[in-house]
Amino acid sequence: MSLKRPKGPAGTLVVLEHVSRILKGNPLGDPHVRKVGVWLPPQYDDWGKKRFPVLYDLVGFTGSGLAHTAWKPFGDNVPERAARLIHEKKMGPCVIVFPDCFTALGGNQYVNSSAIGDYADYLTREIIPFVDREFRTLASREHRGCFGKSSGGYGSILHGMQYAKYWGAVADHSGDAYFDFVYGHDWPNTLNELAKYRVPKRKAGVVDARHEARRKGLAKGLDDGRIKRFLAHVWKKEKLSGKEGHAIMNLCMAATYDPDPRAPNGFRIPFNAESGEMIEERWRNWRRHDPINLVAKYRASLKSLRGIYIDCGWRDQYHIHYGSRLLAQRLAEEGIKHRYEEFDDDHSDIDYRMDVSLPFLYRALMR
Repeated sequence: MSLKRPKGPAGTLVVLEHVSRILKGNPLGDPHVRKVGVWLPPQYDDWGKKRFPVLYDLVGFTGSGLAHTAWKPFGDNVPERAARLIHEKKMGPCVIVFPDCFTALGGNQYVNSSAIGDYADYLTREIIPFVDREFRTLASREHRGCFGKSSGGYGSILHGMQYAKYWGAVADHSGDAYFDFVYGHDWPNTLNELAKYRVPKRKAGVVDARHEARRKGLAKGLDDGRIKRFLAHVWKKEKLSGKEGHAIMNLCMAATYDPDPRAPNGFRIPFNAESGEMIEERWRNWRRHDPINLVAKYRASLKSLRGIYIDCGWRDQYHIHYGSRLLAQRLAEEGIKHRYEEFDDDHSDIDYRMDVSLPFLYRALMR
């Protein structure tokens, strides 16, 4: 039980099953029948036919929507937090949706990818209409927002750019940005993990480094079999090591930012798996998805939003605070109204920041 949850009505969590046409036959063979959690505020049943604004919770990597509705020690889960904020009159009542976008690669970035599946379309073209049909929502873009942390924060700001016709306001907590800092430094660790699945195994002695770096398309970001063997290994496990978790995350990002249906596994990686050399052509594809490089392109969409909220801890262990600062800087340079905050914390366990973002979103959607 939360130690700070006040007395008062808790609202109702409804879990529905949705059959997706868009996810059916997805490249990873992930389920196309998914649970969708929908939290209804205490006022939903009391206020007759009244309709409510709706917020979509985009969870971070390795998460699933319903995870944010589970019991949480020493704090509130999202429904408890929303109920408390409403009870404290810091925000008004709203509906909150918890979609399931988990994949065999540990998650996704809420975009369309030929290597993972069309999760942006799944959210906007299927889940939004589904929720609006089933519940008394204010079924318009002006009264609908999304929020998330990490990969969910990335998904939120990206949807505010590329799918603004569906969203009126977005909140981005520690969302991936400035990929050179966020991802680049971690790829050597991933290459070391993948090297365990190299065939043949390394032997001590003389090495023709030039030949090894060019073999089997490694210089083009292709897999020589080690990635396939790594994935086969981790997919058989119930518990991944920390290094395995980071490796599958980087592979998921590669499948998101540089999918290629002609490549092994359906995507390319941005570093030569033998030499560790960055492949500029591949890394350019990653940079095209970096929010700091998209602000000018989507200036009109971002300006059309009723609210943009961004925050990040200045001790973020993935260095995302630098990307958040750059993102806020680019927004300011384009004259895009937004709110940017920093706080004294790292990347982990920062759901308490929703005490700021949820009221912000409510006010933006109801003004």
